[in-house]
Amino acid sequence: MKIVTWNINGIRTFKGGIKKVFDSLDADIICVQETKVTRDLLDERTAIVEGYNSYFSFSRGRSGYSGVGTYCKDSATPFAAEEGLTGLLTTNHEGNVGCYGDQREFSIEELKLLDNEGRAVLTQHKVLCEERPETVTVINVYCPRADPEKPERKQFKMRFYKLLQGRAEAILETGSHVIILGDVNTSHRPMDHCDPADIDDFEEHPGRKWLDSFLVDGSKEKESMQDHDDDEDSLTSSTNSIQSGKFVDAFRHFHPTRSKAFTCWNTMTGARQTNYGTRIDYIFADHLFFKKQFVAADIMPEVEGSDHCPVWGQLRCPVLSSSKPPPLCSRHLPEFAGRQQKLSHFLVKVDQDQPSSEAIRDTLPASQEAGETRENLNPLGTCTSSGKKRTSAVEPNVPKSKKIKTVKTALKPQGSLLAFFKPRCTPVEAPVIQCERVQEGNKVNPSHAIRAGQAVPSVKSSDTEDSQGVCMGNKVLAPDSNKDSVSSLNQGSSEARASEPTLDLACPRKGVSLGGFWKTVLRGPPPPPPCKAHGEPCVLRTVKKAGPNLGKQFFVCNRPQGHASNPEARCNFFSWVDQGKR
Repeated sequence: MKIVTWNINGIRTFKGGIKKVFDSLDADIICVQETKVTRDLLDERTAIVEGYNSYFSFSRGRSGYSGVGTYCKDSATPFAAEEGLTGLLTTNHEGNVGCYGDQREFSIEELKLLDNEGRAVLTQHKVLCEERPETVTVINVYCPRADPEKPERKQFKMRFYKLLQGRAEAILETGSHVIILGDVNTSHRPMDHCDPADIDDFEEHPGRKWLDSFLVDGSKEKESMQDHDDDEDSLTSSTNSIQSGKFVDAFRHFHPTRSKAFTCWNTMTGARQTNYGTRIDYIFADHLFFKKQFVAADIMPEVEGSDHCPVWGQLRCPVLSSSKPPPLCSRHLPEFAGRQQKLSHFLVKVDQDQPSSEAIRDTLPASQEAGETRENLNPLGTCTSSGKKRTSAVEPNVPKSKKIKTVKTALKPQGSLLAFFKPRCTPVEAPVIQCERVQEGNKVNPSHAIRAGQAVPSVKSSDTEDSQGVCMGNKVLAPDSNKDSVSSLNQGSSEARASEPTLDLACPRKGVSLGGFWKTVLRGPPPPPPCKAHGEPCVLRTVKKAGPNLGKQFFVCNRPQGHASNPEARCNFFSWVDQGKR
């Protein structure tokens, strides 16, 4: 069995197709994080992938944020699946994993908040270990990031770690093995960080301390495995005596000394080109199961498409498939199972024996928000927000012939669509701008006056004529002008211009071209200076962080970010753009 975890930074970015990407990974279970889709944005192309069955957790509070998904090959269909770590997101416990542990130190409100961002999906599988079927629970997680400017998020992150550990250990106690994989958002050791010396109290970071307590110590783990290779009871007792944790970091076990093995880079600064990143994506497995079944694990930095790279683990045990996917599977969602209401249902007579709205509401999955539920039950919005029914366009007591007339009147357009595309005269204070007509001895015809702000009629085709006048570029021809005069105007005839009455709509600043005018107003940034270390033109950046410098521009070296000792990386050149020279 092969498993893969990958923070994909948006599942809808796979322009070549999800199936093609998944097939290239060649894994039985693929866990993705940061899908950035909510239930209302999940489409069939994303949810139903040929050869796979999928399970999602969505963010309830923000659209396009967080979210995780687990894709299992049809040959590795799980026996149970569940969204979230708390058990509060499921109302129908059929097909759930269960085993929530002691949650008394968390309040109900806190548990809801921890599961509200769509950060965990659990799938439970059967594997064949030495000809004996055993249970394995795969926990796909996207742990929170501790924003340095938001102290409350640091606390939120640590509470999520605590909840994750409690749930995993509770499942272990029931006899199931546990694999935790995903984006943990903490680099464990100094070798897992590109520049640990740049971080104060690296070892004292709360997230790293939690990993120390969660994972088995590497040196003790090796001694334990060497001393008790063939004695399962001794191995179990030795594992229990190791107080540093119950889980093993798969990659670090197989590559204990490999440095610069990073899984995440800042692509905005080009840090991936210089491998200036961190290792924050992991595969953890409980100690006993790891020792018996894992044969290899590694990272895949060559795979692009995200600011993270995939991490894979190989097990010697084959996975057994369930005969049918559990209820959480995306195939069971109404919109993908062929049970959603269609537009045609609202245009035909509805059977009185059809289920009521309450019955349909009960079949909707618990991951759906109240607003989304209302949208599925009433997609056309046949009721207003006040709850009153909309008035029908056809009154029931009006005769049939009258009904047709009423409908036609209601559908009659209020104006010509061409009016939206006609050029407008420059707004002026004068109430009326008058067009003189040569045919009437240069007398003003008030019936053809053009008011300020009124749309100037557009040019008609050769076989039609506008009774309100013709507009040619910045000239307006008075009505009753013949087509020959229009043709002569197009040819630039000076005689036609002298004989035809026109209204000059040219720019008030005559003699200045439009492009030259804007260049005098908007000068743009100054030319980039060369950086001191490489002598190459710098790149212009803008401060987007809130503060006194928000919106200010500056120049920095154009090379990708990297370690200070790397001559190919960005130098420390920095220069503010002089606002007076812009």
